[in-house]
Amino acid sequence: MSGRFVRSSKYRHVFGRSTRKEQCYDNLRISRNAWDTNLVKVNPRYLSTNWEAGGGGAFAVIPLDERGKLPERIPLFRGHTAVVLDTDWNPFNDDLIASGSDDGRVYLWRVPEGFTLSPDVDADDIQDIAPVGKLSGHPKKVGHVLFNPAAENILATASGDYTVKLWDIEAGAAKLTLNVGDIVQSQSWSANGSLLVTTSRDKKLRVWDVRQERPAHEGPGHNGAKNSRSVWLGERDRFATTGFSKMSDRQLGLWDMRSPQAPIDGFKTLDSISGVCMPFWDDGTQMLYLAGRGDGNIRYFELENDKFEYLSEYKSADPQRGIAFMPKRGVNMHENELTRAFKTVNDTYIEPISFIVPRRAETFQDDIYPPTTGLKPAMSSSEWFAGKEAIPPKISMGSLYDGEGLKEVTGIQEKPTSSLGESKPEPKAEPEAKPASPVKKAPEPVSEPTPVARPAPSMKEQGASMATMVDKFADDEEAEPVEESSFDEPSKPVERASRSGTASPSVKDSPFLQKEEPAKTQLPASASPAPANRSPAPTTPAVTQAEPTTPLSSTAGSVAAGGSIAADAVQRELNTVKDLIAEQAKTISSQTEQLQNLVAEIESLKAKLG
Repeated sequence: MSGRFVRSSKYRHVFGRSTRKEQCYDNLRISRNAWDTNLVKVNPRYLSTNWEAGGGGAFAVIPLDERGKLPERIPLFRGHTAVVLDTDWNPFNDDLIASGSDDGRVYLWRVPEGFTLSPDVDADDIQDIAPVGKLSGHPKKVGHVLFNPAAENILATASGDYTVKLWDIEAGAAKLTLNVGDIVQSQSWSANGSLLVTTSRDKKLRVWDVRQERPAHEGPGHNGAKNSRSVWLGERDRFATTGFSKMSDRQLGLWDMRSPQAPIDGFKTLDSISGVCMPFWDDGTQMLYLAGRGDGNIRYFELENDKFEYLSEYKSADPQRGIAFMPKRGVNMHENELTRAFKTVNDTYIEPISFIVPRRAETFQDDIYPPTTGLKPAMSSSEWFAGKEAIPPKISMGSLYDGEGLKEVTGIQEKPTSSLGESKPEPKAEPEAKPASPVKKAPEPVSEPTPVARPAPSMKEQGASMATMVDKFADDEEAEPVEESSFDEPSKPVERASRSGTASPSVKDSPFLQKEEPAKTQLPASASPAPANRSPAPTTPAVTQAEPTTPLSSTAGSVAAGGSIAADAVQRELNTVKDLIAEQAKTISSQTEQLQNLVAEIESLKAKLG
């Protein structure tokens, strides 16, 4: 039944675009080690990949602009005495990278200034890059390294000694240790860097309150014997896991951090392929990408109403063993690129795949590029260890689109109330309440100037308002000079405020009426009425609605010269209002007919559905 309706989504037609091989990163020797990591990590400047090297462990760093076939001999990041298992780029420094190895050590590296894979020297003279820091503390292999996404210089390392250590790389020491109890298969930070979710070989899912060195939750995850993965869904209190059922079907689970005893609506079965699903989350579009290890497909979903809605799938005959996704600040917005994946192919080259929204890209598309995390951390390492929690400041994607560099977005929440000059929504009523202190009654002035109010009124309200104005003009048609007199009299609003009791001040205090007062004083007896002059007759001290002809004799002299002009002006105004009402009636009639058609369609659908 759900297949009969098409779900509305701006990402429904996102497609993956492959890259010609000459534009890929070719002639690589990607590590063939069987350890289950992504093998590849990327930032907007560099791509790193575990390298198949003899005589110890190494990894390669490739500048993103150096595409094509790489030289046979390139400078490697070499220093480990065993194979490199995982790397991770510092989120706040594009030149700093950490690596974990089978030798139990964690090294820190800095990419040299002007680094290139084709230095202007002989191949035999190419120098490898040495580490700038070493973190020792794990007695067994370090399989996963992951920087904190909010705090500066905090690194989580998962080891074969069944622990996860939290390092302050400024001090070069492990400050906290999480005792998992089995091999960690994946780990993922929450957006504010306070929680860490891990999956492990014992099939347990743990959410760690890291600074307390204990799990806030520990419970069953996927039941299958193969590896499972986890990824935190950005700034949400949700995370997703991929794994296997007892029948070796691949599964996807969505979990609520506040009650993670079981996945929301159970596990979703994907297929029966044997490769591990590597999950990647895009917080700007609320999309989840699942890349199969050992197959060439990348499927993607959109999170809506706590449910992963399937969008589409990128299919390729070239299987991937490792894959990495570009941070949002590195995508090509001029081509409406949502994200870019870098997949390994045959352990010999890396292929970029762009996921693109098919729409015209002549201007910046702010609806698909909200502000994203930049290069500024939310806190220092000492503040984080002291217990601080914060989200890193956002940068404007529009400034990157215009080539203005990284610009922080401040006061995102101020935009809805910027016209009031307030930074929070709560004081919104206060600026309107303060002017009301003399005698203002809000409902009356708001109802009168509806046609010129900022909020768009409904069709029914516009029709009622126009009908009311026509009635007022129609009542005074036989005494048109009196209308002119009433327009002239409000030039003394202050005196009126002191004399009137209840109804008059509420109209006089209207901001729409006060704005027009200077103009009315300059044109005492002849100007055509302005839109604000549609105020009700009770505002004039000389005229009442009950006896419109009473003041005619007393004011005949003052209005004789402008009587004919006023009559023409009122007649033109009446004609204009009547035309507006006729047009509005046509619109209402058309919309009524559309509503009736929709109701008929709904009734027919209900009848078909039983």
